[in-house]
Amino acid sequence: MLKITNISKTFNPGTINEKKALTNLSLHLNRGDFVTILGSNGAGKSTLFNAIAGSFPVDSGDIRLDGQNITSLPDYKRSKFIGRMFQDPLKGTAPSMTIEENLALAYMRASSGTSPFSMISRSDRKDFRERLSQLGLGLEDRMNHPVGLLSGGQRQALTLLMATMVTPKLLLLDEHTAALDPRTAAKVLELSDKIVEENHLTTMMITHNMKDAIAHGNRLIMMNAGHVVLDISGEDKKKLTVSDLLTLFSKASGTEANDDKLLLS
Repeated sequence: MLKITNISKTFNPGTINEKKALTNLSLHLNRGDFVTILGSNGAGKSTLFNAIAGSFPVDSGDIRLDGQNITSLPDYKRSKFIGRMFQDPLKGTAPSMTIEENLALAYMRASSGTSPFSMISRSDRKDFRERLSQLGLGLEDRMNHPVGLLSGGQRQALTLLMATMVTPKLLLLDEHTAALDPRTAAKVLELSDKIVEENHLTTMMITHNMKDAIAHGNRLIMMNAGHVVLDISGEDKKKLTVSDLLTLFSKASGTEANDDKLLLS
């Protein structure tokens, strides 16, 4: 489904600020995989997502999605089949536009040419209401409200719905609950699991929370210095504990796992 082969990315090459973010990284996801990704700051997690989403070109290597080589494809073309959520609830939505208008944009993401608003029918609006009602946040009764008036958790739930409105081939969840309070974060994670399972989505989720990384998905990878140093799935993943992960990371990376954010659980 997703096949990444030997991709590398260096920022500010040849300067004192040179940073090798990814080095000959290879990764293969099967259709329907839900992969959680751990790693300390600077490990290359978000850089990997940016490379997949097309935020910048990689220096070398190959990225294929569902058999299509997307290595040189611009990000706006990839957005038609890659859904993404960010840590910041302010990203992913247009705050001055209404909930309905934001959903209309997401709904017509795979179309081109005609204005999305001229193509939204009464049936579409009914579908929007039904989808919003499944979030359990009462947003179906606020479709004409500007998104900027919503709380962070409400915006993240809406963004999740928008990212999966047109079923993507790949869903990228980039620390999408990190800026939320624990109760709201748990709700958004619950919604994420529900939407991923119902739509059989191939998903990658970056998190700093080891318990969440263990509890969600069928596969867990850990990154360090631009490399994948751990890749655990199936029954082995189900048996993991936070203590196990710290020990495995120390062995795989050759360093002591003492980063505060990595240890967050």
